[in-house]
Amino acid sequence: MKKYVAEHNDGMKVSNLYIAQVKRKCGIEVGETFNLPKSEDSRQPQCPKEKEDAIVEVLKAFRMI
Repeated sequence: MKKYVAEHNDGMKVSNLYIAQVKRKCGIEVGETFNLPKSEDSRQPQCPKEKEDAIVEVLKAFRMI
């Protein structure tokens, strides 16, 4: 997925965290503990809109959504 995003979006880089967040938002199952915060009060960066759109494009291209 990272390679597809980079090739189709001028070298844009996305993290596994952002991919997992978008998958969860789309209702795709990810591992139970995959990219969860270490403690309840810790903060995680949220996926920016342009990267979210690129990841959704990949999920559609791979026919996952």
